[in-house]
Amino acid sequence: MEDKAPEAFRTISEVAELLDVPQHVLRFWETRFSQIRPMKRAGGRRYYRPEDVDLLRGIRALLYGEGYTIKGVQKILREKGVKHVIAVGRGEARPEIAPVGEARAILPKAARDVIERREVPPQEQAEEPVKKQPVEERSSISVTAAASAMELEDLKLALTDLEAARRMLLRTLEGF
Repeated sequence: MEDKAPEAFRTISEVAELLDVPQHVLRFWETRFSQIRPMKRAGGRRYYRPEDVDLLRGIRALLYGEGYTIKGVQKILREKGVKHVIAVGRGEARPEIAPVGEARAILPKAARDVIERREVPPQEQAEEPVKKQPVEERSSISVTAAASAMELEDLKLALTDLEAARRMLLRTLEGF
């Protein structure tokens, strides 16, 4: 790619090469992040302003470098703003909301198993095997399954909050 002045507009192919992502990914991100608004000329050709490129660099850093999901980056944009995401892309700021993958990695195995419903905690295990019940007596089972699904969502939300608190604590401890 030829050298351009920092304030020059860039084509989608130049931005794709600069960020090392395919052009179709940039087009997809435009559909998911309303903050990305390249200028479009006749024929639909895109021209990215320097601030567009900086925002895309921040989004790329969060998605690929930090392990966030699209929804996670949308949340950061909503809560922290475009300037924060640009600063993350420049390495000047750190995201404060933890990606789910990282949060799961620090949880004890027992908690991960409960969240992922691979194992039931010992206090909840039945002492005797559950006997098959006639269909008319199974209504309480569906209520229990619905409660479990709600508990799972509550646990996921709590996990996100705990990881955000962990990041804040780590940042605070880095200052000491």
